[in-house]
Amino acid sequence: MRVEKLDQLFDILRSKPRKRLVAAYANDHHTIEAVSMAIDMEIVEATLVGDEATIKSVCAEHNIDPSKFRIVQEADEMKAARKAVELINKGEGDVLMKGLVSTDKYMRAILDKENGLLPPKAVLSHVTVVQVPTYHKLLVVGDVAIIPAPDLKQKIAITNYLIQTAHSLGIERPKVALNAATEQMSAGMQACVDAAIIAKMADRGQIKGAIVDGPLALDVAIDKESAQIKKLTGEVAGDADCILFPNIESGNVFFKACTKLAKGELGAMVMGAKVPCVLTSRGDSVKSKMYSIALAANAAK
Repeated sequence: MRVEKLDQLFDILRSKPRKRLVAAYANDHHTIEAVSMAIDMEIVEATLVGDEATIKSVCAEHNIDPSKFRIVQEADEMKAARKAVELINKGEGDVLMKGLVSTDKYMRAILDKENGLLPPKAVLSHVTVVQVPTYHKLLVVGDVAIIPAPDLKQKIAITNYLIQTAHSLGIERPKVALNAATEQMSAGMQACVDAAIIAKMADRGQIKGAIVDGPLALDVAIDKESAQIKKLTGEVAGDADCILFPNIESGNVFFKACTKLAKGELGAMVMGAKVPCVLTSRGDSVKSKMYSIALAANAAK
């Protein structure tokens, strides 16, 4: 089944065995509320790592039953993040989620060389699935939050993560647009050079499971009329399922414009670790946090 809308993830997950989510330093109302809703919707089971007294106090304040969670006591922020990662490594969780812990400490726990979640030589990247009312299907995009200026090796890894995520959404052969400022091949523009290399790698079977084209400017990647006017042919032009952005600025501006100006919704996760990791922004809606949990649970093995 191809997922056409983000809320369809909830129905898919209810038909599968529940994954276990582990929330790191889950002392805050936003995390507890989102996880509680996910449990009530029967899409995950959950472990909250944090200060038990604080968690129960927050639950009481917001009429949430704390017995629906497994609570693991750890009052220190950094130790709680490490404990959450430890539980994942012990096989006691399928998805990691950031709670009140700061992003740098959350990432430090994931990236710890001895006890973290990053396999050797793996690339950690952020993948976002955006649902915009003005586009005819979901868009899977990256990287908008972790890698500032990805090199060719990192772009190849991100491309593969976009494809994997699209497959998890039931998109059998996703169309991947490699974004640059222009669809013309400019040897002096690194984004164009990298896009051309990755597109040719896909043509030769070095990147599998997708139709990949680039460089493509944003307009010709997602708008059929623009592609026709500029006489661009190919299956990706005007109909992209996925977009690889050349740097974090372009990706970040795109996804925030989609949500704040175009009233889009999103789900996001970090890929490359042993399990999908939920990393939501403080500015994300509760609905986006729910979609992120569902996206990660759906992608978890």
